[in-house]
Amino acid sequence: MANRANDGRGAVQRVSEELRLRLSDGAYPLHSYLPSQESLATEFRVSRDTVQRALRVLRTEGWIESRQGKGSRVVRRQHIQSSAPRATRSRHPMTLGPLIGEAFERKEVALDIATLTSESLDAHIRVQAERIRARIIAPSRITLRMILPADTLAMPYPRNKSDRDDPRLSRRLHAITRAHTESLRTVLEQLRTEKLVGEVDLRIRRAELTPTFKLYIINHDEVLHGFYEPIPRTVILEDGAEVEAVDVLGLGATLTHHVRDADPDSAGSAFVDNATRWFESVWELLAFQP
Repeated sequence: MANRANDGRGAVQRVSEELRLRLSDGAYPLHSYLPSQESLATEFRVSRDTVQRALRVLRTEGWIESRQGKGSRVVRRQHIQSSAPRATRSRHPMTLGPLIGEAFERKEVALDIATLTSESLDAHIRVQAERIRARIIAPSRITLRMILPADTLAMPYPRNKSDRDDPRLSRRLHAITRAHTESLRTVLEQLRTEKLVGEVDLRIRRAELTPTFKLYIINHDEVLHGFYEPIPRTVILEDGAEVEAVDVLGLGATLTHHVRDADPDSAGSAFVDNATRWFESVWELLAFQP
């Protein structure tokens, strides 16, 4: 039976985050149906009402569509296109989760990331933390640098379609960013204090730049890059109010995958070099410690 003591806003967020991660990584294939609400409630030890609210969040984000009597069908998933040679692509499942998983299989993990929020990264790092605790992987050092937009920056999204001066969506964005940033700090610090990882270096800076793309530089030799696509969507606020908004497609957006190879003039090597130079210049010249 579901444990109703776990229910509430935190439970809704926990369930929606886990389902979002599974959708992003292709655990539920495109056009397939999610498990029943009863099965999800049992798995997550929450009430069906909590599952329904979590599914409502995913539905407003465009991940799923629900039909009476048929359940929730997957209509969007993360998609990655690779410029790597065919032989290399066969070793890299083209979803974000496995690529992050491969990065954590090295002794030294280095991630340089520029993004709108740390939401998806937080979910993926928590998955890797569980692999470390299970002794499946054993990195000795984790270095993570992340550039986020300054919370004083007036951005064109997310915003209320009919009222540009409505501050609620901006406040919601900042709250999401703060929550997941603190979650990242906690997860990585726990790995260090539990002596599961010898050294952890997490540094976060802010820049007065509106993100138009997300960028993951993985272990200095792979890059994932994807544009934020402005879309209209309904956003549900904490108090249950629904706002017709202009937002951007983050999770679920198409990412391109670029790999450095032996040829410094190849398309993959050139992209990795250019992305690295861009990150370093913004980090050093524009980004600041909040």
